[in-house]
Amino acid sequence: YFPPPAAKEDFLGCLVKEIPPRLLYAKSSPAYPSVLGQTIRNSRWSSPDNVKPLYIITPTNVSHIQSAVVCGRRHSVRIRVRSGGHDYEGLSYRSLQPETFAVVDLNKMRAVWVDGKARTAWVDSGAQLGELYYAIYKASPTLAFPAGVCPTIGVGGNFAGGGFGMLLRKYGIAAENVIDVKLVDPNGKLHDKKSMGDDHFWAVRGGGGESFGIVVAWQVKLLPVPLTVTIFKISKTVSEGAVDIINKWQVVAPQLPADLMIRIIAQGPKATFEAMYLGTCKTLTPLMSSKFPELGMNPSHCNEMSWIQSIPFVHLGHRDALEDDLLNRNNSFKPFAEYKSDYVYQPFPKTVWEQILNTWLVKPGAGIMIFDPYGATISATPESATPFPHRKGVLFNIQYVNYWFAPGAAAAPLSWSKDIYNYMEPYVSKNPRQAYANYRDIDLGRNEVVNDVSTYASGKVWGQKYFKGNFERLAITKGKVDPTDYFRNEQSIPPLIKKY
Repeated sequence: YFPPPAAKEDFLGCLVKEIPPRLLYAKSSPAYPSVLGQTIRNSRWSSPDNVKPLYIITPTNVSHIQSAVVCGRRHSVRIRVRSGGHDYEGLSYRSLQPETFAVVDLNKMRAVWVDGKARTAWVDSGAQLGELYYAIYKASPTLAFPAGVCPTIGVGGNFAGGGFGMLLRKYGIAAENVIDVKLVDPNGKLHDKKSMGDDHFWAVRGGGGESFGIVVAWQVKLLPVPLTVTIFKISKTVSEGAVDIINKWQVVAPQLPADLMIRIIAQGPKATFEAMYLGTCKTLTPLMSSKFPELGMNPSHCNEMSWIQSIPFVHLGHRDALEDDLLNRNNSFKPFAEYKSDYVYQPFPKTVWEQILNTWLVKPGAGIMIFDPYGATISATPESATPFPHRKGVLFNIQYVNYWFAPGAAAAPLSWSKDIYNYMEPYVSKNPRQAYANYRDIDLGRNEVVNDVSTYASGKVWGQKYFKGNFERLAITKGKVDPTDYFRNEQSIPPLIKKY
């Protein structure tokens, strides 16, 4: 029997003074694998060769989080924070290098308080989007919030990196609709918007999770939706003219009224046009005939429902079993996955769409491509208003998604993802080639740590792709609020200390 090294003993000893032991899981505790695994959404990051946390802390209130930070600082144990576990690279619960760290897992902190009169809500970072949406709907069927599409995503990560879904053209991103936060800073102090100052508040609304402290709860403004929204999903194969229709879509979709969002999910030689309209079929049909007749939409395509029903309908394709779909935290879909993203400012030549649908999407190992149109509100917000910079002039965003289901089956999907990303380079944003922070992609670059601090030069490589000109302000803010770089991962904002 070898007693553990003293420093780690001290960290645990420090934690148990303030946090009930039942909320702490050491690597040796029998429940550790299931607590760690329950919100790992990408099976690539459950394999034994990932560097796992020394401890998992599952706080039930703010003081537990403060104690974890204070103890971690005192005993040189870094902290990573996980809300929903959807982090594409798993950096909220694994390290790429050997490192002594603990995870603060927020899944026991998921209250939502809705004030229907004031049209605001407070939501804990550990809540899932589905739980937030459901609570809003319970308070009022005509209020909504513009965050991500998938109901199992954790609020903390989604809002921290921007957050967008079917309401992005009407109401922009989640982060720009955040009006206050409760945040534990790197010294364990609790702040709100007023005490943290403008730069710090600006940074946590879209600057990515974990760099600036732990946001425990978010206050958001709720936004009006009609009692009836209309959803349609129309699939077109290449033989049914998908190439011409999608070629037209790229120009039309960003110009449509803000009440109408038509995104595309392309898989194999087929494009599915998935739309949400804030209104009835009766008004949508003539709008589609005048603006986008090529799609051939008619009243038979309409699915009228409440906004809340649209969430599982868009995500899962059915509108029944509302509560089950929105409040379910057990996600059994845990494929091996690879993700990348792009932003597009110039329409693609038609030949590119032909290549995508006729060649790329039917290759061995091919993934899925999701195209979200911008324009309207998301593009009208100034680039510097939030750290999320993908605004004016963006026609659409691309997400490249690839799944496989056995650890040995990675070669073809991974090479497809890399190859299509290279192929697309001439047609997407340049200098920098942009990416969405919430579609985290470690291939874009990773921090180098020198003298125990992430370097600005290494962070800039990937950081400008996510944040463009806002990256420097983020780094300066990091330098003010966390100069020793306590909260960090392989793609956290590095501190830039301005010497005057």
